[in-house]
Amino acid sequence: MTIHLLRLAVGADSLDSMRDWRAGNQIDWQGHRVVPTWTKRPPSRQAELLEGGCLYWVVKGFIRCRQRFVGFDLVTAPDGETHCTMLMDPELVETVAVPKRPFQGWRYLKPEDAPPDLQGSEGDGLPPHLLAELRALGLA
Repeated sequence: MTIHLLRLAVGADSLDSMRDWRAGNQIDWQGHRVVPTWTKRPPSRQAELLEGGCLYWVVKGFIRCRQRFVGFDLVTAPDGETHCTMLMDPELVETVAVPKRPFQGWRYLKPEDAPPDLQGSEGDGLPPHLLAELRALGLA
């Protein structure tokens, strides 16, 4: 069964800044270009995440995009601490903007709770917070 993760994009001011950062931080891993994301504790449900799971990113208070999981790698830092590297597909897929309150670390996200991908020119030019308010009122 597939499961997803939800994580804050700390330091990202917009999707464009996130795209730029991710494009500049790609690495080669087992013959693939991937984008690493680090976490202290490895997810216990890695097999489910690799079955089509994605990392949904919260940018400025809204779930805005997702990246598909490619793999996981455990790394030992010079201080002896072990960290988990989550390896992501470089493609960012925009989603419908859904408001999300701040939290620490990451959270599992059930597939039925994940926002759908943004299709076409939905919300042409509207800021995400206005589009989210319109959706909450059932107007978009």
